[in-house]
Amino acid sequence: MPERKSGGRIDVSPRAIASIVNDAVLSCYGVVGTASKDLAAGIATALSTERKRGVEVRVVDGRIVIDVYVIIEYGTRIPAVARSVMNVVEFSVERAIGVPVAKVNVHVDGLRVSNVD
Repeated sequence: MPERKSGGRIDVSPRAIASIVNDAVLSCYGVVGTASKDLAAGIATALSTERKRGVEVRVVDGRIVIDVYVIIEYGTRIPAVARSVMNVVEFSVERAIGVPVAKVNVHVDGLRVSNVD
């Protein structure tokens, strides 16, 4: 079968990738939320209507590098939750856009204790 060549190009913005990452992170067991990278970023996201706080996506030499800043449930195994976040984010992004992820860095920014009944 003859191969068809496309006549265009598809670009996926880092903002779109951050949306995919945010949904993936919040679906992980043990993650209660995301945190801003620093105070300035926190103020900027508080004033924004977007919900990609705590996710930074960079494309370095054509490779996707993702930094995620998470808050984890107190009492869970932090390394296990962080590893789960890495795997889920990598899988979700690669499945959605078909481009390999070079690196997923998980920064545990805090722990939160759930309400005790």
